Amino acid sequence: MKRIGLVDIGSNTIRLVIFEYSERAGLIELQNIKTPARLYQYLDADKVMAEEGIEVLCETLDSFQKVADKFEVSALYPVATAAVRQSQNITDIIDKVESRTGITMRIISEKEEAYFGFYAVVNTLDYEDGVTVDIGGGSTEVTYYEDKELKFSHSFPFGVVTLQKLFFNDKAHNNPDAIEAARAFVREKLQTLKWLGMRRVPIIAIGGSARNFARIHQNLSEYPIAGVHGYSMTKADLEYVFRTLINSSMDQLEDLDGLSKDRQDIIVPSGIVFTALYEEVMATEFIFSRKGLREGITMSILEEDYKHPFDKNEVFNESLRNLAHNYNIHHEDAMQRQKLADLLYFELEKLGLIEGNKHQKKLMLQAAYLFYLGSYIDSDASSQHTYYIISNSSLNGVGHRERVKLALLASYKSKSLLKFFMDETKWFSDKERAEIQMLGSILKFAHALNVSNTQVVNSLYFDQQKDHYDLVINYTGDPIAEEYQADRQKKHLEKITKSKIHIIFRENLH
Repeated sequence: MKRIGLVDIGSNTIRLVIFEYSERAGLIELQNIKTPARLYQYLDADKVMAEEGIEVLCETLDSFQKVADKFEVSALYPVATAAVRQSQNITDIIDKVESRTGITMRIISEKEEAYFGFYAVVNTLDYEDGVTVDIGGGSTEVTYYEDKELKFSHSFPFGVVTLQKLFFNDKAHNNPDAIEAARAFVREKLQTLKWLGMRRVPIIAIGGSARNFARIHQNLSEYPIAGVHGYSMTKADLEYVFRTLINSSMDQLEDLDGLSKDRQDIIVPSGIVFTALYEEVMATEFIFSRKGLREGITMSILEEDYKHPFDKNEVFNESLRNLAHNYNIHHEDAMQRQKLADLLYFELEKLGLIEGNKHQKKLMLQAAYLFYLGSYIDSDASSQHTYYIISNSSLNGVGHRERVKLALLASYKSKSLLKFFMDETKWFSDKERAEIQMLGSILKFAHALNVSNTQVVNSLYFDQQKDHYDLVINYTGDPIAEEYQADRQKKHLEKITKSKIHIIFRENLH
């Protein structure tokens, strides 16, 4: 296990995040605090940072060091981006910070900043191709990747604070002339990147401005589940949020749920960049990634101490294993559930009772691994806890709709409870409801066949009779609990077979 602190010294905010990593639990965020330092405002026309700005930086780092010490981190990594990087007196800033606080800052280059954001995205989301964008206070990083491999990257020397100062200084946040001038400026800059236009891939947005856009849209649309990581918006959604912002007064923005108070005056410039980029890329959707620069740097640090701590090709499975560990799911029991669910699915498909589907089967097996994880909290309400935990967990490598479907499967108890959970989102059709119920029935019965957690069942098969099916279950050991539960739960399978099932337990003697 390793615990580290990372200080992200941005142009707009300075943030401390305490991370803890272990091979079983993965990367966990223990603490996340920030201050809206606005370092960029301390740069004069010649890009020299004023003494006042350096003092703000020193005081913040001093305070964050105390927090990091309390968490007993193995190391603190202060990383500075555009505001310090673009300063003409950068050496003076570094020296003063070190002499006053004892902290040595790392100044990352534009190329590194773009790379670390991309690296976090491909290790926490499951989009093979995409354009990433990270709008900071003083710079904007854009990358294009294919098959999760970086192809191009660029850092523009403007961010939301820069755009606000250039076009909205002494003007209202929604001044039409300022908006048009800023939009023309951003479009012109984007068009200089010949590799960016007409990619027709998702845009994956990183950082506070994108997070605010996602949260605002969730609140406006009364989004039913928690979390913004992996949240998807269409072009119409993006434009709806942008129109809401420019049609609101500053007083109305103060009351707009999802918009941080320290971003009220700079949210419109970020919207200009997002909408212009969407048009330039001809994007398919706009995704928010909660994991960005800080996580990318942390991952690269951990790779120095651990062998392959992250696998960009196994993002979702790694996240599932981490979640299972956090709720004390035993690997052997989970694997047995998967094996039994797989056998049942195969037998039902072979008999023509279900129509096989590779994707549906994969999701069912993932749900089998997490089945009833909510029993860790309360076994009497394991279904309810399971649904709530999975549907509201920030799982990597899966979209929100698929995450809810996983939650519905892993929590399946009965048709009525399934309907109750599904009514929360109203995302699924009657056909999908029937499919989830069918897969949930398989999972419920598979769970019954290992209720003692002793892995007594070795194999099973169906034998079709004239007016019923025999389900022959081969076992080694003592299946007394499984026999009882199988008889109780066979009704779930009988809804699929539309026929009676006679269960025959047969001991393996060799």
